[in-house]
Amino acid sequence: MVSWKLAFGLSLSAQAFVQGVTIHHVPGQDPFAATTATAAAAAYTGAAAYDPTTLTPPPVPTNLNKNFQLSVIPGGVPGLSIKVPGRFFGFSVEMSVVEHLFGKNSTFIQVPFLNLMANILSRSGSFMIRVGGNTQETAEVTHDFDAFPNGRVMEKDLSGVTNPTQTPPLLITPGYLALLGNISSLMNIDWYLGIPFFDVANLKLDIVELGQQYLGKHLIGIEVGNEPDFYVSHGHRAEGYGPPNYVDEFGQVVSAMNNDANAANRKLLIGPNVDLNWNIQDVWDTGFVDRYNENLVALAVERSVLHLSFLIFNQCRLGRYPTDNCFAQFGSGTPRNAQDEFPKYLTHQSGQDMAGPYLASTAFAQTKGKPFLMFETNTASCGGFAGISDVFGAALWAVDYAMTMAHSNFSGIMFHFGGQNVFYNPFTPPPTNQSAFHQWTVGPIYYSALVVAEAIGSSGNAQVIDLVANGGELLTPAYAIYENGQPVRMLLVNFVDDPSGNSDITASISVGGGQTGVPGATPASVKVKYLRAGSVSQKGNYTWAGQTWGDHFFSDGRPVGEEQIETVNCDQNAGVCNIPVHAPSVALVFLSDDAQTENNGQPSTTFATTARTKTFNTASVDDAVLATSNGDKDAGSKLGSTSKGSANTAQGISAHLPGLSVVLSLALGAVILSGKRW
Repeated sequence: MVSWKLAFGLSLSAQAFVQGVTIHHVPGQDPFAATTATAAAAAYTGAAAYDPTTLTPPPVPTNLNKNFQLSVIPGGVPGLSIKVPGRFFGFSVEMSVVEHLFGKNSTFIQVPFLNLMANILSRSGSFMIRVGGNTQETAEVTHDFDAFPNGRVMEKDLSGVTNPTQTPPLLITPGYLALLGNISSLMNIDWYLGIPFFDVANLKLDIVELGQQYLGKHLIGIEVGNEPDFYVSHGHRAEGYGPPNYVDEFGQVVSAMNNDANAANRKLLIGPNVDLNWNIQDVWDTGFVDRYNENLVALAVERSVLHLSFLIFNQCRLGRYPTDNCFAQFGSGTPRNAQDEFPKYLTHQSGQDMAGPYLASTAFAQTKGKPFLMFETNTASCGGFAGISDVFGAALWAVDYAMTMAHSNFSGIMFHFGGQNVFYNPFTPPPTNQSAFHQWTVGPIYYSALVVAEAIGSSGNAQVIDLVANGGELLTPAYAIYENGQPVRMLLVNFVDDPSGNSDITASISVGGGQTGVPGATPASVKVKYLRAGSVSQKGNYTWAGQTWGDHFFSDGRPVGEEQIETVNCDQNAGVCNIPVHAPSVALVFLSDDAQTENNGQPSTTFATTARTKTFNTASVDDAVLATSNGDKDAGSKLGSTSKGSANTAQGISAHLPGLSVVLSLALGAVILSGKRW
């Protein structure tokens, strides 16, 4: 194994940022103001990740029951899920975007990425990331560490694009795997890796070998085949290819690994990784699991969402996804109006429909003692929707969807990342040519990851149950989380968009049937954290327990603001705790102090940096000057140049913002490795 020495140093311009920041909002941008104006997508031509399009929320329901009872009973409650790991909510990353998201190579890791992951890990204890997707199928390894200029670890062969999904073959160096290994040396992240499976006659196991070398115990699975049920329509297999063929080819991988001395851990394989183009029961009927039991570490399926993976000969694949946006993105499939699709995400029905096709398979997996994973999913195929995938409604949707999947006996669900050209990324680095002056953009799915991590906790003993709350009302779902037979937390969702407060709900929670003076009885008080925004259509500036990661280009990965945990006093005589749930919001209720501190007892690690990539044209403004300046004005449209060597022919900036000072640092990441270059 390589010996690693890691060094960090702080170079942020103001350490006070760690303690607190005052945010001055432009009029109309109050984080709790309802932002429901619409904007035409055609008017915006920039990257999808920063699209300003907003949609109108669904109308307020007229018959919503706003007060209802919820009772949780200690002991063996029928309907509890299997035990759910703290890392249940994971991420799926397309192989081709690893450099942009994680870091240039193993000696230069993105610090904002580390900070963002540290926030989740402080709640979940561990985390899982799947690196794969369409691009895994043609990935090859060169063993030359210096194969690419500027220390890069990956190159795309754009001239080799031949299949209907327009996926470029990838060439990676061992430094690609060393990058993942260095991340895991800093934090408890485990990895699933995809391997090429298009050409089983010439199997290449380099990724398996290097994965075991560089990741060690943090390599927890190898994905064999990315949606093989679409190989025929993608042009990668002959007509008639079906489950028996895949199962036989899977055996060729098993055989190759058994004969590879550099792939010592053979129980890492994961299959069948299919969507809904095959009946998954047909795969089970082949005897797949029993045949390869000794090599299978988990079973998995996908609801693939990336780019053109749904575009097969002018057909847009839906499975039972909430919907797709393939026509708008790529001109194929069925045209869909985002405004019409928006309400479909703001209901518990969406999560139920997503989980429903797999209930028989999760039950089957339990009989075989195998975890069952959703390897790749997100809001919509073909990159998602502007105004749906990138707004607060998506955060509510992902929380509810994930909790439904936990209740349905999945052992993990991974939300996918694409590049700058998708709407649904949990977080997005700035474009490379803007990294000197822009920070990262944190999307709604990231907030969902934080909420679900705290709801499930880090014990590994959590069991989830859908309480069928409020008479089964689809706008107000609720869940209870048990540990060792005792209810410890409850999660309540209000999908309704109503800034007036007239649609706020109150859930009257009783513990132990409302008894008093007995173990497990309703406590004297409970703690509550809220995920909030002013509207389901709001972009950015959401808050989780009072903390935010801001708007576009705002975040270095650290939360801004003081954490706010509310205390709700209970009526022990009546045996109830009345929990308000704002419209819209999520409320996470901790039924004891231990339940709250279990998974948030330590502050998240903050990673600093010694990297400086730009030592000119970076500026800071005195806080007092900024607070009193007309920051929403454009300085009379008198524009000046900040390019090095250029003349400033316009009115001086200092006339509008006196006290301008130059700083010579930028919060990018560097992890320094000793010994061998990687």
